[in-house]
Amino acid sequence: MAESGRLKGKVAIITGAANGIGRATAIMFAREGANLVLADINEPALKEVLDQITGGAAKAVMKITDVAVEQEVKSLIDFALNTYSKVDIVVNNAGIGGLLFSLEDQSADEWHRVYDINVMGPVYATKHIVKHMKEQRGGSIVNIASVAGIRSGAGGNAYSASKAALINFTQTSACELGGSNVRVNAVCPGLIETAMTKPFFDYARNTGKGDKIGKYCELRRAAQPEEVAGAILFLASDEASYITGQVLPVDGGLSASLTVPGKKI
Repeated sequence: MAESGRLKGKVAIITGAANGIGRATAIMFAREGANLVLADINEPALKEVLDQITGGAAKAVMKITDVAVEQEVKSLIDFALNTYSKVDIVVNNAGIGGLLFSLEDQSADEWHRVYDINVMGPVYATKHIVKHMKEQRGGSIVNIASVAGIRSGAGGNAYSASKAALINFTQTSACELGGSNVRVNAVCPGLIETAMTKPFFDYARNTGKGDKIGKYCELRRAAQPEEVAGAILFLASDEASYITGQVLPVDGGLSASLTVPGKKI
């Protein structure tokens, strides 16, 4: 696996690394020279990613982790520190979409499940890594939110609210940790073709509507996970050394439009 060095010598934890954006980010980080700790609950898929990375001579380890459980997240952080003696980057990517029931049919359990993974997972990871990052006087935390957290209409109630909460947590954390040179930013993907969105893509293609996918964003298309991974790489790297508390949509212009593409108010 070729290494160009933008993350050479860095240690990065990536949650939700088994598929989609997390997988693409892990592969891209490895190519840029990072030492990796990959986390997910899907052991077979995570092992495939690990084998691909280490087969290319990059250094990586894995740990099965349920980010909704604080002790498991703490164990992940401890595992990373015991393995590499430091952590420079944390990418909080693990997340779920939640169900698209009407509001009156949504259960409290479903809301709690979405929040436990999408919000509390990043909260736990940040909580348990910041002491180390403060002591080493530096670090980069990148939270993967969504355009659904910026504008309505891009996801269900619980999912959208959880991503809005994650955006706010990103900003408040950045304000608290900036004095320790710990940067916290968020990437907000739009319509990306991943395992989580596969049912949507399959439905569109099976009903002859594949050409309409992404029609409401300015670039008129969906994106691939690698296009989001590039933004994550930038925010994680030293190239973004003066950027913190920011929210970067990677959405083909979707969040820029108030109506349909080309007809903004």
